[in-house]
Amino acid sequence: MTDAVIPTAEIRRLDAAAAAERIDGLVEVLCDVVDGGASVSFLPPMDPALARRFWEGVIAAVDGGGRVLLVAESGAGLLGSVQLDPSATPNQRHRADVMKLLVHRRARRLGLGRRLMLALEDEARRAGRSLLTLDTWTGSPAEALYRSLGYTLAGVIPGYALAAGGTLEPTSVMYKAL
Repeated sequence: MTDAVIPTAEIRRLDAAAAAERIDGLVEVLCDVVDGGASVSFLPPMDPALARRFWEGVIAAVDGGGRVLLVAESGAGLLGSVQLDPSATPNQRHRADVMKLLVHRRARRLGLGRRLMLALEDEARRAGRSLLTLDTWTGSPAEALYRSLGYTLAGVIPGYALAAGGTLEPTSVMYKAL
């Protein structure tokens, strides 16, 4: 894949049927991200069968009408994804969680993560959500991206997630008012 293909990647919202059609690409991206060292709830080496089960759960959540799944794809295939999970509780219908921003290593540092997040924020606004929350590995490139997009650090939880090397690493809890 050439870098020229990546800026022309389209960001699209997938329904459950479209996500199911792209499940192999979604599995590939998740495996690549985890095997590349990202902390997204899994440890390397990423088992493709586990990745498939994860995506089947996401597809079910999309099919249920709550979860929003956005992907970045080009003629070269699926390059990334992000999810928006709106709160269903009566006193939090103004809020949604950002989940699993994933960008394949071959497409990183070219603006796709930023484009996915901006599209996600537009989806949240259209849905009447005015507050987004997320957590991310403290000190990661993802944390730097979220800060550059205007997310505010609410706090750091030490020893939150197990890293590939066996250490417990902190997570940063962040939010953004839209």
